[in-house]
Amino acid sequence: MTSKNVHRALFALLFASVAAGPRGASGQDVAAGQTAYQQSCAECHGSRLQGGAHGPALTGVGFSSVWGDRSAEALLEFVRREMPPGQRRLQDAVYPNIVAFVLETGGRASGEVIEAAADVEMPAPGGSTTRYGDREATGLSRVTDAMLHQPPAADWLTWRRTLDNHGYSPLDQISRDNVGELRLAWVISMRNGVNQTTPVVHDGVMFLANPGNVVQALDAADGDVIWEYRYEVPPDAVTGVGATRGLALYDDKVFLSTYDAAIVALDTRTGEQVWRTVKADYTQGFTQTSAPVIANGVVVSGINGCERFTDDGCFITGHDPATGEELWRTSTIAMPGDPNSGSWGDMPPHLRGGGDTWIPGSYDPDLDLFYIGTAQAKPWVADSRGLSTGNDALYTNSTLALKPSTGQVEWYFQHVPAETLDLDSVYERVLIDVDDQPLLFTTAKDGLLWKLNRRTGEFLDVRETVFQDIFESIDKQTGRVTYRQDIRDAKVGDTVPACPGLFGGHNWQASAYSPETGALIIPLQQMCMTMTGRPVDLVAGSGGVAGIPQILHMPGTNDNVGKLAAYDVRTLEELWSREQRAAFLTSATTTAGGVVFIGDVDRYFRALDVRTGDVLWETRLGHAAHGYPITYEAGGTQYVAVPTGLGLFRGVSATLSPEIFTAETGNALYVFALPD
Repeated sequence: MTSKNVHRALFALLFASVAAGPRGASGQDVAAGQTAYQQSCAECHGSRLQGGAHGPALTGVGFSSVWGDRSAEALLEFVRREMPPGQRRLQDAVYPNIVAFVLETGGRASGEVIEAAADVEMPAPGGSTTRYGDREATGLSRVTDAMLHQPPAADWLTWRRTLDNHGYSPLDQISRDNVGELRLAWVISMRNGVNQTTPVVHDGVMFLANPGNVVQALDAADGDVIWEYRYEVPPDAVTGVGATRGLALYDDKVFLSTYDAAIVALDTRTGEQVWRTVKADYTQGFTQTSAPVIANGVVVSGINGCERFTDDGCFITGHDPATGEELWRTSTIAMPGDPNSGSWGDMPPHLRGGGDTWIPGSYDPDLDLFYIGTAQAKPWVADSRGLSTGNDALYTNSTLALKPSTGQVEWYFQHVPAETLDLDSVYERVLIDVDDQPLLFTTAKDGLLWKLNRRTGEFLDVRETVFQDIFESIDKQTGRVTYRQDIRDAKVGDTVPACPGLFGGHNWQASAYSPETGALIIPLQQMCMTMTGRPVDLVAGSGGVAGIPQILHMPGTNDNVGKLAAYDVRTLEELWSREQRAAFLTSATTTAGGVVFIGDVDRYFRALDVRTGDVLWETRLGHAAHGYPITYEAGGTQYVAVPTGLGLFRGVSATLSPEIFTAETGNALYVFALPD
C-alpha cells in the first residue's frame, strides 16, 4: 500500500472507530484539529507536518513506516498519552480533531503539501510600526565598524556583545562583593513563542526581538516602549512560533532575520522599515532563527530549514546594509564542480540536505575572516539519507572561515565527518588570543571542546567536557574522530545508544570568556539517548530529520542534567564545575566584576564567582530563564537583563526532571540593578 493510501485508510478507520463528537467526521472537526495542531504541535512537527529537529514528520514514508501497520485507535491513544510532551494535557475532545487533521493533510505526499502552500494567498510583505506617544529613539550615534570591534563599555551591540563572541562585559559596578544586593529594576512581558532572545543596547536604548518577528525599542533605564515593529509572518511559514535569537545594529539601522527567509532593515530612530530582501523561498522549508552579524560592513547571515530536498541547498549570504542588495551567496554543501563534491558519494545535488547555520558567527577584523559553524547532514542518520558514515558530506558539521566581502571560504575544518546522531557542531565560535596566538574555540552537542588556529584552521587540541561513548577513538594529532562500529553499521530501523543525546552536551546556550581568569565557561547538558533511523523518500520535496530519539539520563551523573564548567583556554583543563538537576537554559555572561550570570529551567537566575563557581546571588523568576542574558549601563547605572520562556527543552525536563514545574506561559524580560 502506498503511503498516501495508508494515510487515507487510517483516516477512514479513525472515524469508523472513534467517537469524535456529534458532528462525526465533518470538515469542521478537521478545521478545529488544524487550529489545535498549529497551537500545540507545530512547534515540534512543523506547520505543514514536515517535521523538524525535535519532532518527526507526520506525512510521507517516515510516518507510514511507523503507523502504516497499526490501527487508528493506537495512533489516537498514543497522541492522547504522550502529546504535547512536557505540557499540560489537552482536552480529550481535541485529540480526535488533531489526529483527523494529521491524517487528512498527511494523506498528501510531503512534496504535495509544500507545493500546495505556494498557492495560499499571502499578506503583503513587510510589517507595520507603532510609535507610542509619537516617540522616537533620539540621541543615538551611528554604529560603526570600529564601534562593533571595540564597543563602548555601556553598550551590548551584538549577539555576544563583541564580534569575538566573548559574552563578556568590562562593566564592574556590579561585582562579586555587592552582587548580592541586586534588586528588580523593571520587567516587561513578551509575546508567546520560543523566547531565546538577546537584547541589544546602544546609547541607552534597548532593541528587543520578541517571538513572532516583533521588534521593540525601549528606554533601557525603565523599560518604556518607544516603538514596536510587527513583521507580517506568512501563516504557512515553517517556523511561526520559533526563536529569534537576536538583532544586528549598524549605522542607523537594526537588522532582523525573519521566519520566511527574508532580511529586514529598520530605522533605529522610528522603527520604520527601510528595506526588505528575500533570501530564499520559505515554501521550500527555508526559515531563519539566527541573528545577522555585521562583518566589515556586510550583513552576514546563515539560514536554516535545510532538511528539505531542494535544488538550492543550504547557504550563507552577505547583504549591503544600506540597500539590502545581496552581495554574495556561499553554499555550505559541496556541489558538483567543488573539489569536495565526492564527499557526498554519487548523491545528486538536490538530495544533499543539511548544513544549516542557525547560530550567529564571529568576526576577526585583523584577519578579516568571518567564522561560522554548520549543522549536520540531513536526514540525521546516514543510512536514512542514502549514505554511510564513510561519506564525509562536506561542508556539514564544520567550521568555515569566510572573507565577508566576497563570501570566499578561506579554510574549513570538519569536526565530525558523516555525522549520524544529530550531534551537530553549529554553535558559537569564540575567538581568543592566547600568548599572541589567534585561537578559535567551539563546543558541540557531543560535548567536545575544540581548539583551532583561527588563521589557518589547524587542529590544536580537543577536550571531552561530558561523558561520551560514541567515538571509539579521537586522533590527538589530527582531531579525526571514529564512531563505534555499531554506529557505523547502523541501518534504517536500527536503534543505537549514544551519550550525549541530541540535546547535548552543549547546545545553543552560549559559553562566555573571562579574561581575568583565562577561562571559557560553558553551559552543558548531561543526557543520553537512543536513536532510530527512519526511512525517507529520496525525491525532491521530501527530506526531514527522520530520526526517533529517546532521551535518557547520563550514567555517573547522579541524574544531574545541568552542568556549568570553566576550562583553562591554554590547557583545556577543567577548573571548576557546578552540577544540578535543572538544565541550564541561558548562555553564560561574564563581567569585569568577577561574576558569571546563568539561568535554568527551574526559574533560578544566579550570579556565580567566576573564579570558583560559588553562588553569590540568586533570584526566582516567573518562568524558566531562557535565552541570552546581557549587562549594560544606562544613566550611570549598570543593569543585568535576562529573558524568560521555554521551548523544546520542556520535553527534556518533563522526562529527566519531572518534579520541576514548568509554566505554560510567562515570556518576559527581567532587568536587575543595585539599589540606589
